Formats: sequence, structure tokens, C-alpha cells
Amino acid sequence: MTALLPAAPTPARTTPASTSATALTAALLAAAEGWLPRVEYRGDSRWTGLLPPDEAAALLDPSLHDDLAAAQVWLLTWLPGQGTPLHDHGGSAGAFALVGGVLTEDVVGGRPGAVREAATELEAGRVRPFGAHHVHRVTNRGTLPAVSVHAYTPRLSLMNRYRLQDGTLLRTGTEQAGVDW
Repeated sequence: MTALLPAAPTPARTTPASTSATALTAALLAAAEGWLPRVEYRGDSRWTGLLPPDEAAALLDPSLHDDLAAAQVWLLTWLPGQGTPLHDHGGSAGAFALVGGVLTEDVVGGRPGAVREAATELEAGRVRPFGAHHVHRVTNRGTLPAVSVHAYTPRLSLMNRYRLQDGTLLRTGTEQAGVDW
């Protein structure tokens, strides 16, 4: 008689979409001098700008051009105190890389009724991949401005906003690309 053993846990895998987004953000981090002149700062809110695909392609190794064709690249600046609400990326996977400054990412997870936030401080040079169902908040809690580059696959079409109440994640709204931003 053969004893049945529990299945070995499956190693965590990075989805192809977040893998390509990670490669893009890492490469754009290394080529930051080519796009940094585009960024701006706004005192009243974060500045965000799309990096046109042709400009991104000019900065990237041709081996990444297929990944870029399926992605969308955003540049963001964060003055001290600026940040996002809790949100997801509407089914898009992605990654972001911190070019300068320090950002804090609060990630939400857990079983229903016991959802919690966990904070991680991200410093310049860090690349942070995430899957399609990642809920987080990103904030500049430091004293210096921060700059980051983000890639999403597929391109962002919507973002859901959330709040955490009594261990439960509640959706508070949805923003649509081309309508709300």
C-alpha cells in the first residue's frame, strides 16, 4: 500500500505580463537619463505622464520591443506627502521602478474579514513587480521628491479604488482611462 502524501506547494510564479513589465521598467530605470527631462512636479497632486511608445523604444534594446508593444508606460513624480488611495489596476499586471527618492507601498491581502495592510519602503533602484489582482497604496512619506516609471500589461483601461473597513476590502469607485484620467 502506498501512502498518499500532500502535494508539494507550487512555487510562486511571475505571470508573463508582469515579467515583461518588470523587464521594461528595469530597462527604463537604467535609461532614465533619456526620459527624465520629460517629468514635472505639481504641488497640488502627483504628476503623471505617458511615455510615448516610440520614445520608449528608442531607449530600449530591440529585444524588448515586443514587450513594449503590449504595454503602457507611465512616468510619475511624487512630492513629499503625495500618494495614491488604495487601488488595483483593473486586471493589468505590471511593475514600477523607483528612479529617485523613497516611496512606501502598502499592500493589502488576507482572507475575507481578516484583510490587513503591510508596508514596504522602496528606495531608488528598486523594481517592484505585481500581478493582475494587486491592491496597494503608494505614498511619498519621505522629505525629498520621488520619481518612478511604471509599465502595465495589458494597457490600463480602469483602476478600482478601495477602502479597508473592519478587515474587509470595499470597492469605493472605478476610474476609466480617457474619462477620469
